[in-house]
Amino acid sequence: MRAARMTTDRTEEREHVTTGATVWLTGLPSAGKTTIATELAGRLRAEGRRVEVLDGDEIREFLSAGLGFAREDRHTNVQRIGFVAELLARNGVLTLVPVIAPYADSREAVRKRHAANGTPYLEVHVATPVEVCGERDVKGLYARQAAGEISGLTGVDDPYEEPETPDLRIETQGQSVTQSAATVHALLGERGLA
Repeated sequence: MRAARMTTDRTEEREHVTTGATVWLTGLPSAGKTTIATELAGRLRAEGRRVEVLDGDEIREFLSAGLGFAREDRHTNVQRIGFVAELLARNGVLTLVPVIAPYADSREAVRKRHAANGTPYLEVHVATPVEVCGERDVKGLYARQAAGEISGLTGVDDPYEEPETPDLRIETQGQSVTQSAATVHALLGERGLA
């Protein structure tokens, strides 16, 4: 009887550790999405978790090359990323997705894809104000937009539809990257995913 219980305990532990999920970090350019995801990924890997970060810029280069920034192209990009994220998560990978995804209907379609497959999905709104994002301007996008070199910058001259009911909202201007990542980690723990 004792051997059977130990086997059950190990099986339950293994299932807990290998439960995949998608954590979608949405927010304006330079909000801190990728920085938080990278910090969180390091922490989760140190705990022995299988983790992938699907960075929006890398996806644009390798999976969505050729797409522009019109609404339909942005929707297509988000759906492609959502498909890959759900596939990874369904197969036991904790998938962190730091992608702007400016439109609520695109994010909802990704959520529904996950729900249809019984795959856990969490939406985290990295709610950094546009003024703070402009000060950070890690890619120079806000400066280029202000200089008239580019248009269609999300949150400036192109829409960003904030999530109405995200699983978590982080205001990064009031905390460190480590604190922000710890907040997401705590949410995963509350949901039994970390």
